[in-house]
Amino acid sequence: MAELSGRSALVTGSSSGIGEAIARRLGSLGAEVVVNSATSAEAGARIASEIPGATYVQADISDPDGVARLVGECRDRWDRLDILVNNAGWTTLVPHHDLDALTDEIFRRTMDVNVHGTWMLTKALVPLLRRSVDGNVVTVTSIAGVRPVGSSIAYAMSKAALNHMTLLLAKSCAPVRFNAVAPGLIETPWTAGWQNQHDGVRAVAPLRRSGTPDDCVEATLGLIRSRYATGQVLLADGGLSLVM
Repeated sequence: MAELSGRSALVTGSSSGIGEAIARRLGSLGAEVVVNSATSAEAGARIASEIPGATYVQADISDPDGVARLVGECRDRWDRLDILVNNAGWTTLVPHHDLDALTDEIFRRTMDVNVHGTWMLTKALVPLLRRSVDGNVVTVTSIAGVRPVGSSIAYAMSKAALNHMTLLLAKSCAPVRFNAVAPGLIETPWTAGWQNQHDGVRAVAPLRRSGTPDDCVEATLGLIRSRYATGQVLLADGGLSLVM
């Protein structure tokens, strides 16, 4: 049997990039996966069709109705949840020095998706996670949650909140395990045009490269497999945080 045969998994924001890579790997290891995105429904449905036993649910995690659809899918399909990967998020580039450019609308949208949406979904799924023999939550955060960097100040604040949420839930909701992966700069479709940033990482990071979605997959799997690990924020940044 495959390593994760019989285990159920929901990966939010999994129609591209890091989330897609995680969903595909979990599926290849035998897990039954729910693929999700707020938009990009065609891509999400295609990815789910390429993962044996997977299904796709379009839902915005910042919308209570979207959260209800995702929870309902997990409850109706399995009546439990073994693995939740909180990957869905939203950001836009705003220079940190330009406080006026960080409008109230941008700030609210960033917090609504990254913090409130992740919180609502995780909270709603805890009862199903408790029914698993190893209920397991991995939240994809960012180096921006531990260092003063990132696509915007709001984005960095949101990721810091998720890192601390991880610790608080690990302490309060055991035996469900809560961990986080905090990537550095990752080569995804969204960062494809960030040549200057990728060049900068290659120049200063100890491992001399940007990360890949597969690097995030390996970090996520490490936390899923480590059944005595909870409350951990694993930096997957090539050592970038050591020199910034």
